[in-house]
Amino acid sequence: MNGLASGRLAGSTLGRLILALPLFAFLLRLGGAPLFDVDEGAFSEATREMFARGDFLFTYLNGEPRYDKPILIYWLQALGYLIFGPSEWAFRLPSALAAIAWSYATWLFARRRIGEDAALVALAVAASSLGPFAIGRAATADGLLNCLLALSLFDLWCHLESGERAPLLRAYLWIGLGALTKGPVALIVPGAVTCLYCLSRGEGLRWLRMIAHPAGWAILLLLIAPWYAYALHRHGQDFINGFLLKHNVQRFSGALEGHGGSAAYYLVAVPLLLLPWSGLLGVALSRLRSDVAHPLRRFLWIWFGFVLVFFSLSGTKLPHYVLYGCTPLFVLIGLHADGARRIWPHLLVPGLLMLFCIALPGVLDHLAHGTAGDGYYRAQFSRALAEAGPLYYGLTAGALLLWLAFVLFIRVPLIHRLAVTAILQVGLLAGVVVPYAGELAQGPVKAAGLVARDLHEPVIFWNFSTVPSFSVYRQAVTHLAEPSPGELALTRIDRLPPDVPVETLFQRGGVVLVRRPPTPKP
Repeated sequence: MNGLASGRLAGSTLGRLILALPLFAFLLRLGGAPLFDVDEGAFSEATREMFARGDFLFTYLNGEPRYDKPILIYWLQALGYLIFGPSEWAFRLPSALAAIAWSYATWLFARRRIGEDAALVALAVAASSLGPFAIGRAATADGLLNCLLALSLFDLWCHLESGERAPLLRAYLWIGLGALTKGPVALIVPGAVTCLYCLSRGEGLRWLRMIAHPAGWAILLLLIAPWYAYALHRHGQDFINGFLLKHNVQRFSGALEGHGGSAAYYLVAVPLLLLPWSGLLGVALSRLRSDVAHPLRRFLWIWFGFVLVFFSLSGTKLPHYVLYGCTPLFVLIGLHADGARRIWPHLLVPGLLMLFCIALPGVLDHLAHGTAGDGYYRAQFSRALAEAGPLYYGLTAGALLLWLAFVLFIRVPLIHRLAVTAILQVGLLAGVVVPYAGELAQGPVKAAGLVARDLHEPVIFWNFSTVPSFSVYRQAVTHLAEPSPGELALTRIDRLPPDVPVETLFQRGGVVLVRRPPTPKP
């Protein structure tokens, strides 16, 4: 790797920092922001209700069965809950540990096949890109699933490469755990990728032998059959309708919950998810034609290509879906990083991102005083300048100045500049921007939940159905209903009926906790 050879990473101080980067990226201020609704709140509340119900075999959300995901992530969150209590740290820790494992697995896989320096680049991309950073710090199932998908396909390649039985059996183990995390996608992606690769080499029979391995299927069924059989026995057709048909078949065939998009959705999403390394994706893409002649590189491109096409055809589109196919890009970017020549095309967008972080409070304050959006979000954004304060501006501006000083005045190879950019980006986002955004968006919900918890009274959601984190902080199930006289209710400031008298107990931003006055006695 000529470009990296001019400034080696392996054994250098920067290389050692990159080796520690996953721990820094995924653990720094992990509990620094309140739970984000809807997804983090829903997963965390479902886990909390396991303890409240004394039922650890199936999940409920606000007292109703939750069919959208299998059980494994909830068990892991429950373990965090048991050790650390009901905290943001506890709920997010399984995802963070999975993302750390995912990053180091990528490094170990790449180290044997593309060299020390290229593997360190792959590790830096895995640990600091926006997409992995987001899901690796979220109390959802996606960080765990991505780790398990990566492990399964790494081991499947090891089997294809060596013919050894042990990696194939490990792959079945990872696939089984993936199916317990998010369902059929854990089988579809590894199965389709290996099928396409084997067919491209005229080895269809080899693939059939891989997918029909008796010991592998024994491992797979031993892992997944007990819980799925129990869920089917317990909920019958409701489980089939809710989990299999709605959250899998319908998610692919239509735009579930309004999450649609064009066929080009992921062509835009992928470069954004790879920031600050997006420029090197272009370098890797320029080598695509020559790469397909090399077995490993062909396998990696097929992995990425299948995921990109599959989810582009899906009716439901969310940015993190394409991350199932981004792990091979981490390796390919590391492999081809020496091909980057021009500096500023690779550094311009990361610099603009840092500049945007400085401007973010002002942008949100401008939106708060405009007419776009609804009253709730304008009320939330009205706190943007007050929540930022001098410390926010000092840290964000300081990070930008430090970055500019490094890239302008320190003469090091491009890959070193990008690595330092990535470290600064992670520190800025994890240490400053995400906690700020979390407090702005979710701080009022958390505060209202703590107030309601201390009141020790039933509370209902009133025209406000998208804040399950409130139940987490209140430590009680909250139902959606019309409040009766004397009852407490959480609502939005823009949905508070003007003709219904209420006593306001708490109000911050767009979040209001009220009590309907009791009916006067005759």
